[in-house]
Amino acid sequence: MTRLVLALVLVAIGTAAQAQGIKLAICPGEFALCAASGTTPVPNKTITVGDKVYPLGHAVCPVLAGPAIADLNLTGGSCANPGPGKVWSLFSAAYSSYPQAPSWSVAPAKPRTFVTTMAPGGGMSNMWSFPCVIRPGSTNGAKLADCYGPMNESPSGNPVPPGTKVITEAAPGVANPVGGNIP
Repeated sequence: MTRLVLALVLVAIGTAAQAQGIKLAICPGEFALCAASGTTPVPNKTITVGDKVYPLGHAVCPVLAGPAIADLNLTGGSCANPGPGKVWSLFSAAYSSYPQAPSWSVAPAKPRTFVTTMAPGGGMSNMWSFPCVIRPGSTNGAKLADCYGPMNESPSGNPVPPGTKVITEAAPGVANPVGGNIP
């Protein structure tokens, strides 16, 4: 049932994306899936998305294989990896289980909603279609990547203020979960 809800949210995001000029593509190959990851703010660093400046966040995410959904406006118009040893952080509803922190063991995806707050760790991040650097080796069999993207920014490129309802697959208590606001 939760995967059905997630699929419906994806349809809503896709419809909103088309209306806002977001160019969606299904990409094959490796990608980072940050859907259950938390985010740590990078002190004194920002990232510009469109014409808006956001605090920069860092998330550790498992590397999986496609197909996955990308915003080509943010990936330079291509599904090709952003460089050697790098992947894009994309989204896929194809995985019902995947490696998740803190152990990086494979666990079922558990979509949930939460409301953003001003409290430390009460925000969210959007890592969708941003570059990641693959870490050497693996942790508990999982290939991991360091991903960097905007904090409190929606997948449609708009600010996410406190009090916004967000969907994520991160466990309750994870600081600044990666997710997307519910349209």
